Amino acid sequence: MTHRIALIPGDGIGIPVTQAAMKVVEASGASVETQSFPWSCDHYLQHGRMMPEDGIETLRGFDAIFLGAVGWPARVPDSVSLHGLLLPIRKAFVQYANIRPHRLLAGVEGPLKTRDFDILCIRENTEGEYSGAGGRVHQGTPDEVAVETSIFTRAGVERILRFGFEQAQARRGKLASVTKSNAQRHSMVFWDEVTDELAAEYPDVAVTRYHIDAMCARMVMAPESLDVVVASNLFGDILTDLGAAIQGGLGFAASANIDPTRRNPSMFEPVHGSAPDIADKGIANPMAAFWSAAMMLDHLSQTDPAARIMAAIEATTAQGIGTHPGRDSTDTITDAVLAHL
Repeated sequence: MTHRIALIPGDGIGIPVTQAAMKVVEASGASVETQSFPWSCDHYLQHGRMMPEDGIETLRGFDAIFLGAVGWPARVPDSVSLHGLLLPIRKAFVQYANIRPHRLLAGVEGPLKTRDFDILCIRENTEGEYSGAGGRVHQGTPDEVAVETSIFTRAGVERILRFGFEQAQARRGKLASVTKSNAQRHSMVFWDEVTDELAAEYPDVAVTRYHIDAMCARMVMAPESLDVVVASNLFGDILTDLGAAIQGGLGFAASANIDPTRRNPSMFEPVHGSAPDIADKGIANPMAAFWSAAMMLDHLSQTDPAARIMAAIEATTAQGIGTHPGRDSTDTITDAVLAHL
């Protein structure tokens, strides 16, 4: 079966890493058709919108979406670019599970003494602290007030935790649920309660509850003790950047925004950002884009091409290519992966 992929290269280094990733996808033997959309900060400056009014409906007809990066804060505020493209896609397609794998690829040296960790972080992706509820009044005056309200629904919390339990069942049977319920006595206590309720349905999964500060420490001091980590939108955002750091940097940070029901297209993206400072230097590390592409193919049940991409990535890093930021060019890394494929 041939799958239709919508490409949104976006801004900065998103453009070259998306181009590189599609070369790798083609070489892997995957059966895909792609269509590219120029939605970006440039598009905003030309049209006043990050994407057209019918952008969501356009994307709905695809099997998956591949996003390079979005943002160019010197030209368009991040609050505009983020809320004009990335977040609307996540919410419209109910991509409530953000999945980020954290492990060291062969040949990659992380900052920790141990190499022995394989963590799957699952971040709630559509509500919580990033729900967008709130507002500002009396702007620009001494009486200005800003309110940002976190929204936690039972349906939203239960479905992300249930997804986490299912991932733990398929892996090593351990789930860590992350909150700050000692300080946030409503939303986070609620999250803890739902965790306990669901744990009874998954007796084969060992559940441990952590506060966010303790989890940050554990990811540094004892990452090998962790398997599946589930957290709210804000806490998951923080933990996954820490996860990227211990796996060698953002150049290896792959992610998937999943609708587990598969009623809507899911979106796959490297999470290193658009990096405007190196956008035209040809040194962006495309490994995270390659890994994200492999996750996309795996989600689409093209498991053999996905496995071939991951094997080629690891064979490349085992040779020391693409393992040090800025040392190897985007083309050098891409050509090495293509050679292994």
